[in-house]
Amino acid sequence: MNVILEELQKAIIDGARETAVSKVQAALDAGLDAATILNEGMVSAMAEVGHLFEIGEYFVPEMLVSARAMQAGLNVLRPALVQAEVKAAGKVVIGTVKGDLHDIGKNLVAMMLEGASFEIIDLGTDVAPEKFVAAVQEHHPQLVGLSALLTTTMPYMAATIDALKAAGLRDKVKIMVGGAPVTDAFAREIGADGSAPDASQAAKLALALLGNNA
Repeated sequence: MNVILEELQKAIIDGARETAVSKVQAALDAGLDAATILNEGMVSAMAEVGHLFEIGEYFVPEMLVSARAMQAGLNVLRPALVQAEVKAAGKVVIGTVKGDLHDIGKNLVAMMLEGASFEIIDLGTDVAPEKFVAAVQEHHPQLVGLSALLTTTMPYMAATIDALKAAGLRDKVKIMVGGAPVTDAFAREIGADGSAPDASQAAKLALALLGNNA
């Protein structure tokens, strides 16, 4: 692998935001194409971060720092990606459901999905079912991600899926659900396409749901 890309990869894994930014710029200055920088320098780095999390070497704070370094680098790379017409892995509308103001888990999932080269439309927290419906109508995503950290707000996941059905949109998107109290059984019960226990698994699930190799 190109030395600059190796250094970029290491910077993201280590969570070194300024180094990540400078290495993306160095890679562009060296004439490397945007897709190579994204896939070999950044997506691969976030996959390694996910692996370190899964084996217990990284925890949520480390994942967040790495994801922020990746995002900072992505901000530099994005104009080149647009110019090169590099296709995203897919488009995701994500939000924490109505009544729930927790956003750390949702933010981390959004960052990990962005690290897997998805385009993210983040609706924030306390998102009503009709707002999810409006976002799907406007942005035409392939995926919808619903987050809840409270058992009392979990029913709004079901309400959101029902609202998408009522609007005739349910069969146009895959729906992922997640959050501490969310189980696979609950996901099946409300008609979601899958659930993930953490942000790393969420990125893999998203790729799998869209038929990409995770």
